[in-house]
Amino acid sequence: MRGGRKNLKRATEEKHVTLQEGQSIMQVVSLRGSNLIEVMDAHGDKSLALFPAKFQKSMWIKRGNFVVVDESGREKALESGSKVGCLVSQVLFYEQVRALQKSSEWPENFKSTITDDSKESLCNNTSRQENEIDPSDDDDGLPPLEANTNRMRPLEFQTDADSESSSDIDT
Repeated sequence: MRGGRKNLKRATEEKHVTLQEGQSIMQVVSLRGSNLIEVMDAHGDKSLALFPAKFQKSMWIKRGNFVVVDESGREKALESGSKVGCLVSQVLFYEQVRALQKSSEWPENFKSTITDDSKESLCNNTSRQENEIDPSDDDDGLPPLEANTNRMRPLEFQTDADSESSSDIDT
C-alpha cells in the first residue's frame, strides 16, 4: 500500500477526531456528480464542497453522512466567483460520529437530526413489519414473472424415498 492510502486507512480507524482551525463538521445533503457534494453546516447554510480524488475508490459517502470540511478559503472563493466554497478533509464514520456527539465539538443542530433519523427509522421498521404480515400485498398489482429461458434447469435427482415407492408399485 502506498503512503497516502495507509494514512487514509489510519485516519478512519481513529475514534477521536480533533478539529483544526478553519475546519467544521457538515452533513452531506446531496451528491452533485463528479467530485462535488452539497453540504449543510450547523446553521443550516448549504454550500458546495469538493470531494478530493484521494478519497475516490477508497471511501464512499451518501446523503446524510457527516464530513469534516476545511472552510479556510470559503470567503475568498465566493468573492472570486467560484461556487465551490470548501474542501472535504475527512469522512466521519459511525464510531467517530458517536464519539463526537458526546464531545463539545458536535453542533447542536445536528443532535436533533440524529435523534429524528433514529426515530424515523424505527417508525419505518414497524411499518415494514406490518406490511410483511399483510397477505394482500403479495402481488402488488404486478404481472407474474416469466421463466428465465437463459438458464438450464438443474437435474432432478430421485431420492431414496421415490425409488422405494416406485419399486413397491412394480411388485
